[in-house]
Amino acid sequence: MKRIVIASNNEGKIKEIKEILGDKGFEILSMKDAGFSDEILEDKDSFEGNALKKAQSVMEVVKEITLADDSGLEVDILDGQPGVHSARFAGNDATDQRNNEKLLRLMEDTPDHNRGAQFRCVIALVIPDGRNFFAEGICRGKISKMPFGNNGFGYDPIFIPQGFNKTFAELQEHQKNEISHRAIAIKKIKDIMVKEGLFD
Repeated sequence: MKRIVIASNNEGKIKEIKEILGDKGFEILSMKDAGFSDEILEDKDSFEGNALKKAQSVMEVVKEITLADDSGLEVDILDGQPGVHSARFAGNDATDQRNNEKLLRLMEDTPDHNRGAQFRCVIALVIPDGRNFFAEGICRGKISKMPFGNNGFGYDPIFIPQGFNKTFAELQEHQKNEISHRAIAIKKIKDIMVKEGLFD
């Protein structure tokens, strides 16, 4: 059975990727499951750079097909912040709750029509034979006035996707997996994997 290593130990993210890729007759492993335990410093200034660095760092050790994503929230009125700093927006040891609180605080006087934002995800797929591929997914929406819902992770409780009146954290898993930035990028990378013959 072929194996694909996800360059992450974020259980929520890995579960989401497994749900979207579906059962294609291969095993999906976290980097920890694959035997990679080093810290990877995400010090690039773009989602593409961070995703590629993570995927290459893991692939060079585990010698398996490796997939990494870097994603974040880009808020229009904040000139695209928090962007690549989404996970550490409220500091290096920030929790999801603290990141959300900081963002809501910065936007507390922002009217509805100026609360536009998007989630952006870039996936890097690195093959041990030297081939690299990228796919991008964007989900437009707006920032809510306060958190709603208990599903998901990260900024999900304060992001209302376009066409909905609920946050990502209020949607059912299958609903989010149809429209999310990560879902869009994973579906694109899945098409690339089929085209490149990576599935049996």
